[in-house]
Amino acid sequence: MTETVRVGLVGVGLMGHGIARNLLQSGHRLCFLDHPGNQPVDDLLAAGATARTSGREVAEAADVVILCVTGSPQVEAVLFEAGGVLEGLAPGTVVIDCSTALPSSTEKVARRVDEAGGRFMDAAMTRTPKEAEAGRLNLIVGAPEALYAELLPLLESFAENITHAGEVSAGHTLKLLHNFVSLGFSAVLAEAAAASRRAGIDDAAFLEVVGRGGGGGVVFERLRPFVESADPSGFRFSVANATKDLGYYRAMTDELGASRDLAQAVEGLYAGIVEQDRMVPELIALLQAARP
Repeated sequence: MTETVRVGLVGVGLMGHGIARNLLQSGHRLCFLDHPGNQPVDDLLAAGATARTSGREVAEAADVVILCVTGSPQVEAVLFEAGGVLEGLAPGTVVIDCSTALPSSTEKVARRVDEAGGRFMDAAMTRTPKEAEAGRLNLIVGAPEALYAELLPLLESFAENITHAGEVSAGHTLKLLHNFVSLGFSAVLAEAAAASRRAGIDDAAFLEVVGRGGGGGVVFERLRPFVESADPSGFRFSVANATKDLGYYRAMTDELGASRDLAQAVEGLYAGIVEQDRMVPELIALLQAARP
């Protein structure tokens, strides 16, 4: 698939806007679902994108439909409700779910897409809106080998690192594993930073010691700007989304019969934050202010 592709996008949010922008820059034709949750789309319209009023209309105008919504309930709604994507799906159309979803739901969704004559791939994203705008997302793909090979050039138009994890739902499984690790590290670092401040340790000393030791890494660098200057933009991921993803992880590990004692503690920390609209780096200030 190296030619121009007709792409329909559902979910022009913090991550979806970057996907849309890079699809257009790569020469693909784009339509998207008009929705109040979208980021400003004037730049996309100016670049040639068109808006549609329903998922059915998006699917009717596309060879590939990309979903970039919050989670499994939203994926199922946009596909299966009246006026949804499935109603407009032509035979052979590919549905790519870039959302974070529960793998057992993904398997059911894939079966229904297949029964409707379409083809399905989960392509879960990691990294942040900044990388999305730059076309440097990481994708974790669950799909048959042939479909992965066919769609790889399209995925490369908005992603830098792409991993074929296995068959359908493998991408969403690995995404939940990744997010548990990322959010778990964030929780550990936030608690440590909050305790450091309570102890009167200079923030620069904390960053130097932890960053040069066992705490250094991608997550540490995402939280660093908040420690240095109360800037949460290094990790623009809400506590509410973290709580949702950790709930999916809990459900997945329950289904697998896997150990999740540590995950239960991490989920409890995020779920216990009253201000769920705050960004993950802000956990540091929230925990610093909290009283046992």
